[in-house]
Amino acid sequence: PRVLAALPQREQPPSAAGAQPEPALRRLAQHLLARYQKGTRPVRDWRTTTNVAIDLMVYAILSVDEKNQVLTTYIWYRQHWTDEFLKWDPARFDNLTQISLPVESIWVPDILINEFVDVGKSPHVPYVYVSHHGEVQNLKPIQVMTACSLDIYNFPFDVQNCSLTFTSWLHHIRDINLSLWRQPELVKFDRSVFMNQGEWELLYVLSRFQEFSVKSSDSYAEMKFYVVIRRRPLFYTVSLLLPSIFLMVMDIVGFYLPPHSGERVSFKITLLLGYSVFLIIVSDTLPATAVGTPLIGIYFVVCMALLVISLTETILIVRLVHKQDLQPHVPEWVKHLLLEKATILLCIRDRKKFSQSRTQSLDTSRQVENNDSTAKPTPYVCEDPRECGAAEGTRSALAFAGRTEGSAALQELLCQTTAIRQLLEKREEFRDVAREWLQVGYVLDILLFRVYLAAVLAYSITLGTLWSVWRDA
Repeated sequence: PRVLAALPQREQPPSAAGAQPEPALRRLAQHLLARYQKGTRPVRDWRTTTNVAIDLMVYAILSVDEKNQVLTTYIWYRQHWTDEFLKWDPARFDNLTQISLPVESIWVPDILINEFVDVGKSPHVPYVYVSHHGEVQNLKPIQVMTACSLDIYNFPFDVQNCSLTFTSWLHHIRDINLSLWRQPELVKFDRSVFMNQGEWELLYVLSRFQEFSVKSSDSYAEMKFYVVIRRRPLFYTVSLLLPSIFLMVMDIVGFYLPPHSGERVSFKITLLLGYSVFLIIVSDTLPATAVGTPLIGIYFVVCMALLVISLTETILIVRLVHKQDLQPHVPEWVKHLLLEKATILLCIRDRKKFSQSRTQSLDTSRQVENNDSTAKPTPYVCEDPRECGAAEGTRSALAFAGRTEGSAALQELLCQTTAIRQLLEKREEFRDVAREWLQVGYVLDILLFRVYLAAVLAYSITLGTLWSVWRDA
């Protein structure tokens, strides 16, 4: 007994009267959900309209599918409404004014997005916040895949306007009405959570409330959010526009090659093949839709057409100035238009040489003919008396011994000399004709080059102006 008395006494378990009270959160949750029915709209009078205030913040633009006309965004969505059956007195529950409840246990409005085309990978948020006044706040992130009419005509300087329409799928406006949680100005320029490091830039978010009805039936409340985004064009400018501009500049520089050489033709063909390979490479980068063609696609087609026109002009000039023995003379009207009028119009410095080329060639031919008709054999004058005596002896001997044979040989020598002279004159005439066509080709090449350059500049200015105006608009 002494040993037992010396041992410390074990603590007795607390009695039921001294037990700790149940936590206020648990008691409140049991109190709210004990007789709660989530299948009916939480109003005591069925004539009362449940007002749902919604809000939206764009977090990121994930993708823009131009071919399927689908926009994928990641948004932070918020909504709150008043549940008349989720009210309590904070004094009874340890001054507790807010509690989180499972979203599956209470009534939630059936608000959906009309433009939904696919279910995104949105995280599941299992709870909602409820205040002692009965206000329920449902905050959740949503990955939205919506249909959007994408206009890619101004690519890569395009601005897209896609709408997100929130509405109750079943309840009409007398049961569920929608309103905006914040002021429209705050929603419009709110980019506090937007991740703006991607291809697209968020400009603003417009909001508008409207009523919608189908075939004179009950009206439904709709809250539209217009997400306006703009593409960042730097990548496409560097990878698409600049290479094309460089190739067109090289095509213009190629006109400074001599037109009578064949190097210009091979250079132009190489540029055309290089541009074709460039279009094949960038074909996957351009947006493809069945609705329309982007303006940059038209730009590439026109650039290809300009390269073909440049090659055709080069082939024409080379064919014109190419030397041929059977080439006819330049017509008079061509000389008048190109060597006289066009040189003045184009401000060519050597236009006097071009305009006087025909006069000089005519004077040369006339002078040759006059020399042929008036030329007479000039007697040979000897300076040495001994040479004169020997020559007179030889001449008399030849005249006496072979007068008949000498006449035949001299006649044959004269015929051969005449044939050689005619051949040389004919060759000189061919050279004059080739020189005239070369002059015509040079003037025509300068004229076509300036017309081609004016067309390229006009097209570039027009295209740049259109892109600038549409981007500013």
